[in-house]
Amino acid sequence: MTEEIKKYLKFAKDISKKAGQIMLKNFNKENDYSYKEDKTIVTSIDKKINRLVITRVKQKFPTHAIDGEEEKFGKSTYTWVVDPIDGTAMYQRKIPVSVFSIALVKDGKPIVGVVYDPFTKNLYSAAVNNGAYQNDKRIFVNNYTLENKESLVNIDMWPAAKYNLYPIEEEIGKKSYTVTIGSIIRAGIGVAKGDFTLALFPGTKDKNCDIAALKIIVEEAGGIVTDLYGNEQRYDQPIKGAIICNKNVYNKALTIVKERIKEND
Repeated sequence: MTEEIKKYLKFAKDISKKAGQIMLKNFNKENDYSYKEDKTIVTSIDKKINRLVITRVKQKFPTHAIDGEEEKFGKSTYTWVVDPIDGTAMYQRKIPVSVFSIALVKDGKPIVGVVYDPFTKNLYSAAVNNGAYQNDKRIFVNNYTLENKESLVNIDMWPAAKYNLYPIEEEIGKKSYTVTIGSIIRAGIGVAKGDFTLALFPGTKDKNCDIAALKIIVEEAGGIVTDLYGNEQRYDQPIKGAIICNKNVYNKALTIVKERIKEND
């Protein structure tokens, strides 16, 4: 690992733990909140953490940009892509599954990714060509097929999602046990550490913030992350959803998705 990558990774880990402290401090409080155009919720704590990242990046890496789900700043080859609280609906309801996520993206491709779960104190991280870790322990995807009785699949949906994954859930549900835990990033981390076999995500605008860190963590753990049509995509701009899985189920999952969602949708 180069000294430059070490510096970026340390920064991402440090800011993740600070964000986690803010999440825990305010978890049992009655935080102000509102709803976005896509009917997803945002709280004052999302905005506070997003602002913290912008402030710290400006101080430490003044030539870098920040693409936060709640606030953005600047344009650069290097962009810090941030989801301040993934699983805000759960967070607001005091259900402890939410996480903080940050990735450093160079020319659209993540080179460092960190996800922090403040409720369990688990920090998940990866740097390009250096493996994926839960704290200091290497993690790997499982090798289950969809038909394996141990296989667990997470499928996200919300009212204004562009892609309708319900027919896909119906089909995959014939093969695997399917759930929605309320945080695609936490579910994606489950793929990286072998708890989940597959996670599907229908997000587009601003939802690169949900997948950027997962892209590098899951793939450094031996998995695959593409858009819903099997294409690579940039993570400093809107995305076309995501397939997040191990290599054994990827082709079958992709076929099921593409049969039910046309690529020009």
